[in-house]
Amino acid sequence: MATKNWALDPAHSEILFKVKHLVISTVSGSFGEFSGSATTPEDTFEGGEISISINAASIDTNNGQRDGHLRSADFFDTENHPEITIKTTAIEQVSDDEYSITADFTMRGVTKQVTFKGEYGGTAVDGYGNKKVGLEVSATINRTDFGLKWNAVIEGGGFTVSEEVKLTGNLQFAEQ
Repeated sequence: MATKNWALDPAHSEILFKVKHLVISTVSGSFGEFSGSATTPEDTFEGGEISISINAASIDTNNGQRDGHLRSADFFDTENHPEITIKTTAIEQVSDDEYSITADFTMRGVTKQVTFKGEYGGTAVDGYGNKKVGLEVSATINRTDFGLKWNAVIEGGGFTVSEEVKLTGNLQFAEQ
């Protein structure tokens, strides 16, 4: 079986997260700098491999003061842990367009296995003759599992920042 090599196209991809703030609202953010690659058997991700590297300091929540706090030792500690990495260990096709993707997820020097839901977007050829493939992935992690433990109790109980973080990657890869 022939394999195909793909490079992540950051201009047509995004890596996003959502976390509850004060238990009453959701703060969204993204990472602006990342790279990645995939190796697939033909035009399916099943049995393939995906590797993503994210520059943790490229975090953007639309609030410079908050972003600075997130880069600090209270959260990502980007000075000592500049990268977040995701390396698949298994990709299984569960239906025509859905995948179960198991990956080693490393953040702040801690590696845990995370299972992502993957939705295959299909393939297309762009206006320059480049073959592209799309994949949307999502998972929920507990940030404290990775050493992001800062929090503050709010009046009436509860915490400033939820431990649960929803991750989404809208990924487009270009065939190499």
